[in-house]
Amino acid sequence: MSLRKYLTSRVFFLQALSALAIIAVLGYLFMHWLTFTTDHGHEITVPDLRKLTVEQVEEKLDALDLDYVLLDSVDFRNEFPKFSVVEQDPLPGAKVKVGRKVYIKINASGFSSVKIPDLIEKTYREAVPTLKALGLEEGTITYIPNLGKDMVLEMRYKGRNLKVGDRVLKSSKIDLVLGDGKASYVDESVVDSVAIPVEEQVPANEQ
Repeated sequence: MSLRKYLTSRVFFLQALSALAIIAVLGYLFMHWLTFTTDHGHEITVPDLRKLTVEQVEEKLDALDLDYVLLDSVDFRNEFPKFSVVEQDPLPGAKVKVGRKVYIKINASGFSSVKIPDLIEKTYREAVPTLKALGLEEGTITYIPNLGKDMVLEMRYKGRNLKVGDRVLKSSKIDLVLGDGKASYVDESVVDSVAIPVEEQVPANEQ
């Protein structure tokens, strides 16, 4: 049988249909296998883990077939309990697959301490950003007579004077004593010009 007759014969069409059917079945089975292995269509909503302890996080995620990774601790935040979750990734409400890891950061046990910077004779505008950059807060502002207007003359914490290098806890409020710019120099070189009379002595031979 020639090739032309074979390609137009009933045997060829039956074999072609059989091959297509086998390919279709294999494709269908492969897609189902792929869906099963990737758990396609089955997603879990990430819970809100903030303010939970590590033990509570582990218990909650185990029930959802999720896992967690503890990345690090962050500077103490007083709005969160000690050693509780402060940040998480993915965020609460996100849709993830079974077995997905949730990355968490834990609140520290307390405020860390920082050194007091040298703010003496700095202006108020320079001092405040420096304090905030170190995690400190601006406290009470007091003015005293001094030529330097808004110049920092003293730093205080809870009523005591601070020296450069002293350590205080982060988020502490630092009181600043500033100059009011109203003081004037006093000329201390002025001397009383009133002359004091000296008694004349009479020569002894004239007595």
